[in-house]
Amino acid sequence: MEKNLCSYETLYVVNGNLPEEEIKATVAKFSALISDNGTIESVNEWGKRRLAYPINYINDGYYVLVSFKSEPSFPRELDRVFGISDAIIRSMTTRKIEGAEVAASAPAAEIAAEAVAAEANAADKAE
Repeated sequence: MEKNLCSYETLYVVNGNLPEEEIKATVAKFSALISDNGTIESVNEWGKRRLAYPINYINDGYYVLVSFKSEPSFPRELDRVFGISDAIIRSMTTRKIEGAEVAASAPAAEIAAEAVAAEANAADKAE
């Protein structure tokens, strides 16, 4: 039977008050969990950044963005594990829509072309 794999992105924030080795161990732990249940496409560590507002008196977080493919049942389990981990202060997993980049950029290109044409017409009329 063929597996039904979907593309997902998850962004999670590790407690920035932890020592560097604990942060790296947490990132490695979740990368291993994702690779055991799917295939990792990319892991993008954004590093330590100041949070927009304190979360449980924590002001800094270590951001990690992971793109992966897995079965549709795995993201719910991943969110559950994020929720029970003390090192993770926030997380969000979303499903990527195939071909969304092409569809989103086409109308924007048309609007930009119309705006340039309108400016050219206005400049011609002004002369």
